[in-house]
Amino acid sequence: MARVLCAGFVLLAAAGSQAQETQQQDTRTGKLPGGPAPERRASDAPLNSPPFPSSDWGYGGSPAIGVPDSNAYPLMTALKKQNSRTKIYGWIAPSVNASTSSTNNFPVSYDIFPNRLELNQAVVYVERLPDTVQKKHFDFGYHFTAFYGIDYRFTTAKDYFSQQLLQRNKKYGFDPVLEYADLYFPVKEGLNIRIGRFLSVPGIEAQLAPNNYNMTHSLLYTIDPFTDTGIIGSLKLNKQWMVQLGVSAGHDVAPWSDDRKPSAIACLNYSTKSNHDNFYACANGINDGKYAYNNLQHYDATWYHRFNAKWHTATEAWYMYEREVPNVAGNVSNPLATETGANGAFCAAGQLRCIAPEYAVVNYVNRQMNPKLYLGFRSDLLNDKKGQRTGIPGKYTENTFYATQYIGSTILIRPEVRFDHSWDRRGYDGGAARNQFFFGVDLIYKF
Repeated sequence: MARVLCAGFVLLAAAGSQAQETQQQDTRTGKLPGGPAPERRASDAPLNSPPFPSSDWGYGGSPAIGVPDSNAYPLMTALKKQNSRTKIYGWIAPSVNASTSSTNNFPVSYDIFPNRLELNQAVVYVERLPDTVQKKHFDFGYHFTAFYGIDYRFTTAKDYFSQQLLQRNKKYGFDPVLEYADLYFPVKEGLNIRIGRFLSVPGIEAQLAPNNYNMTHSLLYTIDPFTDTGIIGSLKLNKQWMVQLGVSAGHDVAPWSDDRKPSAIACLNYSTKSNHDNFYACANGINDGKYAYNNLQHYDATWYHRFNAKWHTATEAWYMYEREVPNVAGNVSNPLATETGANGAFCAAGQLRCIAPEYAVVNYVNRQMNPKLYLGFRSDLLNDKKGQRTGIPGKYTENTFYATQYIGSTILIRPEVRFDHSWDRRGYDGGAARNQFFFGVDLIYKF
């Protein structure tokens, strides 16, 4: 098995080497080297990518409307298929960490296992993006994902091969994280309707390693919803305003799961004329809120701000809750059983069930040092009031310094140093410590 993996890596490296220069592009204009700049109908991109994960402020549930698909991927270039509308690409992302904890690193994610080398993600995409720049005719897209690695422990949705985690607790596993179709209509400045399994719409971070500023995730992101299955429409009213409405089966469950619940999604996105500021607010997965598998009532707001070409910041805050969560505090007779994979709450004495609320806020500050390097700092607060998300009630904070360095155009190295603290109880190392120091580095190889 090791020989097969090594051989595969060598072949991918050869493809990446052949395609490195072709892949380089100025993402502010979408221009590929040696070619004309594709038309861009959206506002000017506020950031440079590389080195940042994206040149545009992110939103979920849709491709970037009005932005051309100008990426050239190493594998497609090596196959001389770089002009194909359907693209095959992906990445391999191993990591290593050193931690003061010995049992586990949680709620650090995704590297919950301390002091070891592991394969976080090996991912292959098959994707066709709809042409959302033109406003003359209907177009369509699709996306299929093969996702393998230790990170499946966080991406898993109930009844999507979830027996790997919920029944067998396998360390490594497979998850079809993203499987959807996009239908684009030339309405207003563009209407995209996405049907299938997609990333939960709000937020700065994402499950996929290259989409994030750094290696680990914030406390805020670690415990919020990951994917939804349903339908969501994204209507671009003009360059500044976009509205989104949708319905899903609930967070992190398949539509055929016994935990499915029709759940509303509603978002509003606004950018200033300069596109130096962006505001994105969502009510996500809204239903009766009663206890079920990850049935979080999620209210989220994100603000991005560009100071200048080198500096920008991103801030996110949310409030979430579930109702009628079983009490696991050990202070009632005949406590109710919890569902596998769905934590109970630490309720007041005598309560069989209670509401379990939590709130969190995170801020990123990033500076581009050169076209292949940026540095950043993240600060983060979580208050898991009833312990339903972390297993230990209380307030948590983390502060992280990180860097991302490109080597060529296909390899990223992302070292970071992080300090976590639980303020009310011992929340780290399985309840043994209040503090946790963490150093980690991952490598992302794109193909």
